[in-house]
Amino acid sequence: MRTRTAAAAVLGTSVLLPLLAPAAAHADTAKGDTVFTSVAFNKKTFNVGVSTAQTVNVAATAKDGSGMQGILGAKLISSDDRIIHAYAADCTRPTPTTMKCVFRFTLDPDRGDYYDLKNSSAGTWRFTAEAVAKDRDFYDLETSARIQVKRLARLATTQAGPEPVAKGAKLTVTGALTRADWNTNAYAAHAGRSVALQFKRSGTSTYTTVKTVTSDAGGKLRTTVTASASGTWRWKSTSTSTTSGATAYGDTVTVR
Repeated sequence: MRTRTAAAAVLGTSVLLPLLAPAAAHADTAKGDTVFTSVAFNKKTFNVGVSTAQTVNVAATAKDGSGMQGILGAKLISSDDRIIHAYAADCTRPTPTTMKCVFRFTLDPDRGDYYDLKNSSAGTWRFTAEAVAKDRDFYDLETSARIQVKRLARLATTQAGPEPVAKGAKLTVTGALTRADWNTNAYAAHAGRSVALQFKRSGTSTYTTVKTVTSDAGGKLRTTVTASASGTWRWKSTSTSTTSGATAYGDTVTVR
């Protein structure tokens, strides 16, 4: 159990939370009947680019038969142990035995300080906090509340040509895949990724994958297909544990 600070959660107010020293990750621990009854995030996956910060809201509710003293030390910890502290919390007491706090965090790729996101930080993050009861029971939340923080991927607008094209002729389709580089605050080529080339026939609403193409060292995509019908071509990449998926704007080609 970590050393407790003075109560940081105050009924119905917004307060700055104290900065706690980094602690080694370990399993949730508890004493007595204190529990977190719910921990909810405003979303579970955050795809972060190179310049725009995103806000993570965490609503945590804790309960103890003696009543709650506070929910302390809220922070987010990345897969490489980068720590971001909650900068404020709004706390209420829905019942005599419960406390609910909404904590606010900022994910910022362009701060220029310790809290600046780095590429090594992409992946699974965990929310940690300690619920302390009036009878000194506690629940130390360490590993069970998780979110995904990913580098934002982008696909350039699909280009297909020639336009128009004769039926049965070859059609060349190109594109480019990049992703956010949090170390340099720029979008960089995402090489070696399998990207789906999809086609939607005119008059329909469903895309079908025609083939997959691997992005080259510069993130470029290029392939040829046989033109058989008018419709729209686009590129689509799937997400990984550290990088978001992406869908390119399509290019409509008329087949004559």
